[in-house]
Amino acid sequence: MNVILIAVISLGAIALVSAAILYIASKKFAVYEDPRIAQVAEVLPQANCGGCGYPGCSGFADACVKAASLDGLLCPVGGQALMTKVGEILGMDAGASDPKVAVVRCNGTCDNRPRTNQYDGARSCAIAASLYGGETGCSYGCLGCGDCVTACRFDAISMNETTGLPEINEATCTACAACVKACPKNIIEIRPQGKKSRRIYVDCVNKDKGAVARKACHVACIGCSKCVKVCAFEAIKMENNLAYIDPNKCKLCRKCVDECPQHTIIELNFPARKVIQ
Repeated sequence: MNVILIAVISLGAIALVSAAILYIASKKFAVYEDPRIAQVAEVLPQANCGGCGYPGCSGFADACVKAASLDGLLCPVGGQALMTKVGEILGMDAGASDPKVAVVRCNGTCDNRPRTNQYDGARSCAIAASLYGGETGCSYGCLGCGDCVTACRFDAISMNETTGLPEINEATCTACAACVKACPKNIIEIRPQGKKSRRIYVDCVNKDKGAVARKACHVACIGCSKCVKVCAFEAIKMENNLAYIDPNKCKLCRKCVDECPQHTIIELNFPARKVIQ
């Protein structure tokens, strides 16, 4: 009996000492978490798309709480309305942010970009890009396997069977940039949606010199710089034989659209031009 009693007392003493050690350790190494993090996380969409630039909605909530202001912080899924709620929770001014949308910068349709070979491997842009340049003479353009469609969690992208190119649905696009990350050719860009959804951009990413680019695709940018010269707002720059329009400087005058000999510059959602008789 004495042996059993001693064993019980010993185990009890060990348990008490262990509990005391754990209690002291929990107090000493306790990590305080601001309760506002949970409050912010609760109003976030929990899409965990990474479009905000942080690892998931919890990471974004933590960043919002620790930030001195909400400038530069945006949940692309929830948009301005959601950031206003976050601002109310934190007692900050959310500020105004322009809505953005994904843009496919490739017009290499089946008609514009003749096929020179056929790919019989796995239907994956990532795999195809690691193996070769594509089925056409343009090694910069869309591979057409639809990795961007698979990556989109909001059904905002679909492949056009006629053109072989992805198309963006502006109504459902949240500008989360998942498609941007999924595209190995970097033909998808997040740009400001623009007033009345009007946008002007160079629909090409081909950096080859003019003759080579035009041979690969009938509507490729040939680096002629005519658009740069006609722009009065210095919104267009030429780099590596490719024109790029800065959406923050562009005034939507459309002079570059008329000047481009390749019809590579696209104007979206503008009213029809008046025909002068």
